[in-house]
Amino acid sequence: MKVLFVDGTIIGSKTGAVLDTVETYVRETNKDFAIERMDLASYEHQFVDGRPSEQYNEDMKKLVKKFEEADGYILATPIFQGSIPGVLKNAFDMLHPHTMRYKPVSIVANGGTHQHHLVVENQLKPILDYFRCLVTPNYVYTHAGHFDQDNRIIDEDVHNRLRELARVFAKYAEMSEYLSKDMLDAN
Repeated sequence: MKVLFVDGTIIGSKTGAVLDTVETYVRETNKDFAIERMDLASYEHQFVDGRPSEQYNEDMKKLVKKFEEADGYILATPIFQGSIPGVLKNAFDMLHPHTMRYKPVSIVANGGTHQHHLVVENQLKPILDYFRCLVTPNYVYTHAGHFDQDNRIIDEDVHNRLRELARVFAKYAEMSEYLSKDMLDAN
């Protein structure tokens, strides 16, 4: 199974640090996963404005292809101004609605305060529901106090929740293998 780890921002390092930690736990949970990392900061982004997909640059096409080829996703996002980054939403806007259908997704997010965890519930989960992803119920939210000055996670509870996220993701990945990705409806 090919799992795409998406660092959903173009600035900062805490999101990548959380994703690195999750990757360690996912690899411990299932050594058969073929993990690929997608750092949105490595792409030349264009504003998605409704034009035909062939009119976007090669990086945007490559981004879409990586999403299409993946069998599951670990999405990492910071919370900025009470919202997901525009670059992550823009990437979602590039995708066909069936791209992520019935594929497992786990979410890790980080923000400056405790309150921003609701962005996952109010913004990110509805987007993933639209794509009909198999979203694991146990996303992990971190805040500034969970990191040391070198952006290493120092909170043991966060580590435990990330380990659990990895285990649940592996079970959702197993379940998804038995689901046809074909459309079950006309929409």
